Amino acid sequence: MLQVVAAVIERSDRRILIGQRRRGDTSPLKWEFPGGKVRTGETFEQALARELREELGVTLTKSVEITTVRHHYDANPEELQIHFFAAQFSEPGVSPSAFEQTAWVLPRELSAYDFLAANRELIANLATGRIKPAELLTTI
Repeated sequence: MLQVVAAVIERSDRRILIGQRRRGDTSPLKWEFPGGKVRTGETFEQALARELREELGVTLTKSVEITTVRHHYDANPEELQIHFFAAQFSEPGVSPSAFEQTAWVLPRELSAYDFLAANRELIANLATGRIKPAELLTTI
């Protein structure tokens, strides 16, 4: 099973960072949360920190796991186990390098974007306010 980490980053204005996959990627132009595959020997937090540094040019300062989702995409023979984290970073802004485009959107606006299927349940929970990433980070 392939282990993946993804960051749900919420600003003080409640907007959440999402990224659109590049045209040449698998599932082109689908929206997702920043993150990627966990490398051998990495903890989930180490992988999350590396992915945020590579994709957004930011330094992870705090994270707490929100949920884990198992999903199988037809195009991939291996099942994914995706670990979603509420995440915070120290920089005032992001420098995205891995996406076609990025957007900061309100939780209720997430359903207007064409997300990867594995994100659907989390998006519903964010949109309805059942999960509030910034609040989760205050508990650690």
